[in-house]
Amino acid sequence: MNFIGLIGRYTIIMLESIGRVVIFTFNSIRLIFSWPFYFRQFFNSLIDIGFFSIPVIGMTAIFTGAVLVLQSYTGFSRFSAENSIPTVVVLSITRELGPVLAGLMVTGRVGSSIAAEIATMRVTEQIDALFTLAVNPMKYLVIPRVIASVIVLPLLVLIADILGIMGGYIVATEKLGFNKALYLSNTMTYLKSEDVVSGLIKAGIFGFIIAISGCYNGYNSNKGAAGVGVATINAVVMSSVLILLFNYITTQILFVK
Repeated sequence: MNFIGLIGRYTIIMLESIGRVVIFTFNSIRLIFSWPFYFRQFFNSLIDIGFFSIPVIGMTAIFTGAVLVLQSYTGFSRFSAENSIPTVVVLSITRELGPVLAGLMVTGRVGSSIAAEIATMRVTEQIDALFTLAVNPMKYLVIPRVIASVIVLPLLVLIADILGIMGGYIVATEKLGFNKALYLSNTMTYLKSEDVVSGLIKAGIFGFIIAISGCYNGYNSNKGAAGVGVATINAVVMSSVLILLFNYITTQILFVK
């Protein structure tokens, strides 16, 4: 009976946590369409989430494309299907690897930063100070970051797609001896606009998840330095799990008829 009670207790805690996240998300979406809008916070978030994430996204994408070509060549050469490598690389990057890896890298760099910043403001009572100044903390702290993340992530994924394909192209042509014109021809022949668009749709969803997870865990953090650390960890874990979950859901909706 104690074991059953323990399961029930943790089930209630989990459902309560999910309910709080859903309510926080609903309030955030509702406030997006209300005034005022803090443009300075928005543009600062654009630069922080977008511009400063380009180096890590670029490095990740280039080496991902390069490794994908090497691994594909190892397998496809056993079946004399090397000409299919450009197609596999471009579809893998645009549909899956570009959005997912970019989302996970931005989660580690930006999601943790958002959670730590807002959690610190909670600990130092700066959020309470916003109330005394008649400023809605959700409007001031959450909404600019959510909108900026949704806008920036597709742009970062587009950069990741280009650099990932370029990394694969360089390794295939310079190391594996592929014909440059034939590689580019096979890449463009089988690439469709829906492949790129589906990745950008995923990126927008991932951007929303990253911002909401970081803001929620920071906004509802416990007091003290330990609370800031726990909020940061929870934001990264929550974002990563939700990105993988919604990646499957989005793929099921977009590609499985």
